[in-house]
Order: sequence, then C-alpha cells, then structure tokens
Amino acid sequence: MPPIEQVVSLRKDHIDSVMRLNQAAGWNQTEQDWNRVISLEPDGCLALEADGTIVSTTTAVCFGRRLAWIGMVLTDSECRGRGYARRLMEHALEFLDERGVERTKLDATDMGRPLYVKLGFEDETPVERWVLPVVPASVSGVGDVAPFEFDAALDLEAFGADRSALIRSLPLDDAASVPGDGYAMGRPGTRYAYFGPCVTRTPDGARKLLQRYLSRHPGESVAWDILADNREAIRLAQKFGFERRRQLMRQVRPGPKAAQPFVHNNSYVFAIAGFECG
Repeated sequence: MPPIEQVVSLRKDHIDSVMRLNQAAGWNQTEQDWNRVISLEPDGCLALEADGTIVSTTTAVCFGRRLAWIGMVLTDSECRGRGYARRLMEHALEFLDERGVERTKLDATDMGRPLYVKLGFEDETPVERWVLPVVPASVSGVGDVAPFEFDAALDLEAFGADRSALIRSLPLDDAASVPGDGYAMGRPGTRYAYFGPCVTRTPDGARKLLQRYLSRHPGESVAWDILADNREAIRLAQKFGFERRRQLMRQVRPGPKAAQPFVHNNSYVFAIAGFECG
C-alpha cells in the first residue's frame, strides 16, 4: 500500500524529526537554525509527511516584498525520486507569488539545480564553501574592532533587501563591527563553527573581523560561505589557510509581477548568512 502523504506546515515540534534528516545529510545547521527560519516565516516553512513521518522539507523566508529566500530543501535519502521536493517547492513558490514577492533566490546544489531550472530559476553566481580544518592557536585578535553595531544602510546596499529581522535573530556572541566599515557575525554549527554574515566596505575591515572571529575559536573547524565573484574574500580565505570544499549555484526566479531593478553589491558581501537564508 502506498504511503499516506500530506503537505503540512513545518512546526517547532518537528525539529527532532528534521534534525535526523539534517544529520543524515551531513548538514551543518543546528536546531537553532531551523527554529530561526520557522520563527521568521511560519507560513512559508513546509514539510511533507509520509505515514505521519517527516520525509521532506522546504522553507521560504520573505525580506519584505523585494526578495524571498528558499532554503532547507531536504529529503530523506530513501524517499528521493518521488517528487517530494518538487511538491514542496511548488507550494512554497505559490505562497511567495500570492505574497507578491518580486523575486526569489536560493543556493542550489548540483542535485537540486535541474529541478530549480524547471521551476524558473536562473543562475546568478557560484557560492563556495571554504573550511579551515583547525584554527591555529597563534591567531590573535585585532585592537580596532568594536562591539557589534548593525549598519542597516550598508547591509541594504550589499544584500539588496531589508533583512534586519534576520540579523536581529542571529546570536551576538561572536558579532563585532569595524566602525565606519562594516560588521561580521558567527554562530555554532553541528560540524563547524560558522563565520557569517560579514558585510564590509573594505577587504581590510573583513580581515580584521575574520581575524577576531578566528582568535575566539582556537582548535575548532570553521566554515565560511563566499560568493565566488568576491575575489577579495577568496584571497582572504586562502591567506588564512581555508580550503575550498564545495560549490553551489546562487539562482534567482522573477515573481509574477513586474519588479524594479534589483540593486545589490556582492563586493561588500564577504560572507553570506547561510545557504538557508542568504
């Protein structure tokens, strides 16, 4: 007998179930990361149940009407090939179209990319994961880094949409700023400490913030996701001993209504906030 399937809202009491999928896939996301996207957009977070068990997920987070982000597209390895991801993606895109979102982005793996192309997504720029296997104890902080202060105007110029609600939801333990230049944040992961987001006007500001972050995590492994067209960020990663581990493709899909040109500045984005939220 085929399983009884239904699309449901992804709730916080599903976290234990999705973390089993998360761990099986080798993802770095934590329970807090899943809770965050659900809190930011409860109506956009979906799951597919088969016989009462969560077997597939997709989340959609809106940054106003300008932009939405698809993430957490995950299916139990034993359930792939049944069209679950496509069903959830179609539900998520219908939700975003009804909201009047002007464009939607995501970071596509090689496995997911053919589906996203069929759903109207187009390639924008590669995103690379860089990993520092062990932070040397010799990395020291720098003196001219200040307590965290979010520069909303700079972030809007860099990212292209207002994501202040996302930034406010991130932990502040590793957050810091370089006055007049920009900010960086970090958070724990299941496999790596995670550096990002980092938005600065200059490579030197990014260097100071990265160095401070690394100095606070000696002996740990650190992951850093970089837009490939920010060559200064890649040079910094190489300088500090990071290794390129994988590449995804950032893609964009226009909404059903005509939209104003989308202006953003990847040269200011030295680290993304995460594959699940941009």
